[in-house]
Amino acid sequence: MSNDLQLGLNEAVLAYREQYLIERGFGRYKGKILGLTPLYLSSDDRIKGLIRLLSIGLRILCLLEFSVHKALIARGEKLSGICRGNPKRATVRPTAETILKSFEWTTLTEAHINGAKHFFLSPLSVTQEKILDLMGLPVYLARLRF
Repeated sequence: MSNDLQLGLNEAVLAYREQYLIERGFGRYKGKILGLTPLYLSSDDRIKGLIRLLSIGLRILCLLEFSVHKALIARGEKLSGICRGNPKRATVRPTAETILKSFEWTTLTEAHINGAKHFFLSPLSVTQEKILDLMGLPVYLARLRF
């Protein structure tokens, strides 16, 4: 919350409502996704390096959420099929964690056939293809065989 005494009531309420985004970012540092847990690092440079690396990870998570949310708003759609317990539940603001969870069982298999390497990607679900499309990634790349 802001302690700016010049803010009017509306501005203070808006600042308060946006506060959870910042707090959620710090929560992610301590959570399972980024996992900033106490560990022994021998120098301040290594501590700074770890924090910077985790900050890049946090920015990627935020960018993923933002890009999907922005595309859903622009299209006037909601995303369904990503909530485990309730696949019909639709949301316009999916979290990065639920987006990534929807790709959990996607596999890339390497096979050596007649001396040549071949890679096989498991088929994507309709929801996974929609997520890639919302992110602006070409869905046809996931269908290529190489």
